[in-house]
Amino acid sequence: VQLVESGGGLVQAGGSLSLSCAASGVTFSINAMGWYRQAPGKQRELVAVITSGGGSTRYGDSVKGRFTISGDSAKNTIYLQMNSLKPEDTAVYYCYVEGLHYERGFLDYWGQGTQVTVSS
Repeated sequence: VQLVESGGGLVQAGGSLSLSCAASGVTFSINAMGWYRQAPGKQRELVAVITSGGGSTRYGDSVKGRFTISGDSAKNTIYLQMNSLKPEDTAVYYCYVEGLHYERGFLDYWGQGTQVTVSS
């Protein structure tokens, strides 16, 4: 399984960025895809998750109302629209996919991460 993330970069506070993540080589039933982030010296934290099928979403408290996750299940791709960015949103953003393989059970895969930097 390969996860290709794109869209990171540098933006001023108050600006917007959008990320995308495409999963390929998936041989299992996807339960959910999402984003976590990790800032220097901090633990990895949930940003947003979207489930397949019904497409329900969940957000980390620090991004609620500012970030929106969406997905295209036919393409195994998710998107993260980030608005009203703050310097504290600066982090490496990691995409992940999780699901159930009929033989191997629960699986999850992570992307390499994309840097988002918000300047004040």
